[in-house]
Amino acid sequence: MFQMFQSHKRATQPGGSRSHHTRLVTKDGHCNIEFGNVEYSDHFAFFLDFWTTLVEIRWRFVLIFFVASFTGSWFVFSLLWYWVAKSNGDLSGQNRTEEHVRCIDNVHGLTTAFLYSLETQTTIGYGGRALTGHCLGTVALIIVQSLVGVFINCFMCGVILAKISLPKKRAKTVTFSSTAVICLKKDSLCLLIRVANLRKTLLIGSQIYGKLLRTTAAADGETIILDQVDIDFTVDAGKDNLFFVCPLTLYHVIDRHSPFYELSVDTLPQQDFELVVFLDGVAESTSSSCQVRTSYIPQEIQWGYSFLPIISRTKMGKYRVDFSNFSRSVCVATPHCAHCFQRDVDRRNHNSRNHPDHNQSGERGIDNRGFEVIDIQDSMDITKM
Repeated sequence: MFQMFQSHKRATQPGGSRSHHTRLVTKDGHCNIEFGNVEYSDHFAFFLDFWTTLVEIRWRFVLIFFVASFTGSWFVFSLLWYWVAKSNGDLSGQNRTEEHVRCIDNVHGLTTAFLYSLETQTTIGYGGRALTGHCLGTVALIIVQSLVGVFINCFMCGVILAKISLPKKRAKTVTFSSTAVICLKKDSLCLLIRVANLRKTLLIGSQIYGKLLRTTAAADGETIILDQVDIDFTVDAGKDNLFFVCPLTLYHVIDRHSPFYELSVDTLPQQDFELVVFLDGVAESTSSSCQVRTSYIPQEIQWGYSFLPIISRTKMGKYRVDFSNFSRSVCVATPHCAHCFQRDVDRRNHNSRNHPDHNQSGERGIDNRGFEVIDIQDSMDITKM
């Protein structure tokens, strides 16, 4: 096995390259973007779509809204009960005759009115405070409060249930490798990424695709920020409806149609782009759609490395996944650039057509004289990111 000399290979970092890269998508899938100068009417649209707003806001605000909705409704109706009792002369300090008929028993002030409102809406019913049935307005009011209480209970239970079952929580158990690698795979130069499902339940109808984000200049001189280019990823079995029961290695073939075709091991660290990878699927247990995202910058792409194997079979006949090697890679013989590899392939194809019986032993794409090649006998140079 041959390995390119690593010290020369990694000595390609430019002195002026940025050590910190601003991402649009973080490693855990969050979008790093903010909106400025938004009109007031657009802000009001968030309140019109209050259900989505409540589901998406943080838990602390949901809990505040939960407490405020119940206590607020209790207090509003306590004011109404207080007004009913005061209008009927049931409060303490009001002049009442012996023939006075109360509307509400044992409601003497605002505090007892609040307690009666709480007991009514929560159906506690201690028995100390109750309607007498002599005032028709109180019957209508207790019906309205009961309906409002049921509505608030249903609404808040729905918000909490929807927030707990958000599909993005399922995405937390799908992980990508911390780095991407570029190496030869099936006689093609490929960019490889690993993805794993940490649950035993499957993601149905999984699809993999990518977007390359970069700043480009149009023909008319216009600068296009965050220009998006489609990146096709596939596995050996295809790219749609993946059988996602064990970690998969995704690969993108770097050919003449790939936006990475102009790259080489020397120019890769100098690039300014962001590769965003998406995984869409439907959770088997909840039937909810979810999307997992991550991103890679040039400093997180290792040229000339290949992932270590992580799947083995135990003596008991079970398949075992070793996640300690999930993002680990080993240096392998890899062409210096896509151009030289493609020239080598074209030359061999041309020679094989012209001289089908002649065994070609000429220079190959990986025989780059700019690198020292050493023979590895006993150990591998393993890199853990």
